[in-house]
Amino acid sequence: MLEKFRDRQIAQSIVRKIYEEAREMEELRFMHVCGTHEDTVTRAGIRSLLPENVKIMSGPGCPVCITPVEDIVKMMEIMRQAYEEGEKIIMTTFGDMYRIPTPRGSFADLKSEGYDVRVVYSIYDAYKIAKENPDKLVVHFSPGFETTTAPAAGMLNAIVEEDLENFKIYSVHRLTPPAVEALVKAGTRFHGLIDPGHVSTIIGVRGWAHITEKYGIPQVVAGFEPVDMLLAILMLIRMVKKGEAKILNEYSRVVKWEGNVKAQELIDKFFEVRDAKWRALGVIPKSGLELRKEWRELEIRTYYNPEVPKLPDLEKGCLCGAILRGLALPPQCPHFGKTCTPRHPIGPCMVSYEGTCSIFYKYGALF
Repeated sequence: MLEKFRDRQIAQSIVRKIYEEAREMEELRFMHVCGTHEDTVTRAGIRSLLPENVKIMSGPGCPVCITPVEDIVKMMEIMRQAYEEGEKIIMTTFGDMYRIPTPRGSFADLKSEGYDVRVVYSIYDAYKIAKENPDKLVVHFSPGFETTTAPAAGMLNAIVEEDLENFKIYSVHRLTPPAVEALVKAGTRFHGLIDPGHVSTIIGVRGWAHITEKYGIPQVVAGFEPVDMLLAILMLIRMVKKGEAKILNEYSRVVKWEGNVKAQELIDKFFEVRDAKWRALGVIPKSGLELRKEWRELEIRTYYNPEVPKLPDLEKGCLCGAILRGLALPPQCPHFGKTCTPRHPIGPCMVSYEGTCSIFYKYGALF
């Protein structure tokens, strides 16, 4: 089924149509907010295929990259405090979160100090560890946008049903559409938005509709193959050319208008929306998810909540903030590929596999 979305001749045909439609138009800037979309764009060399007046910018599409420094440091302090109080505790998180740098070190550094920190592929793996270690407290440091929040809510539901008392989370879940809206209000200029397919699988096309209705921005929900991305770009160009502001669904083979209603119900059951900080972007209204009051026993900060100082988000000169806002690309950063590499990252965008800097470095993209 996916072969046609990777077909070279189909892609070349779409590129020709993009050139025809974009001819004599002023500069067009399209933003995506998805690390997987950036991987497709960069791996397939899509930017190099486009006319000079069509630009693709990468927005805040990496949930690990925007996780606040203070939350990472607080989780580290929770581990230390629990150990000091004699608690047998295991912390789990994802592989890219494990290495995210902060002024107080990373979770990898915490493990090197002797604390039990484990990398998992999903919250289900953390749940299995809790089942296998009933005498220990297992805490899952849980980042992610709507795509990751849905399985987290499903897992919490199972934990409640089983009455599994030795499993807690530290929620740093975030919502994607409010971040896009915050960028618009802050003055980031783009002519169209490519919406992430996996987030849209959960929230549906309707989860993005208010951005078009409120701000008149054309949008296309897109899949993850090269032809998907090229089609989304062509669809946006045509809307801009006609002066239309619609939201179209290129990824109709997966995404529905209403999204995954069951997942939405589970998220709403366990989480409530709050204002939340995003690393390098500041506090974004109604963009964070915290456990509801009736489920606070599942949140580790109900039991341990040490004070941590306000810390700088980024090292001096790091352009991760500008990259997350769609204002710069990695080669514009003075550290990129020099003092900042995946082996020795300075900023979070170089660590996560969804980070734009990491993707550019992996594929040797220097344009």
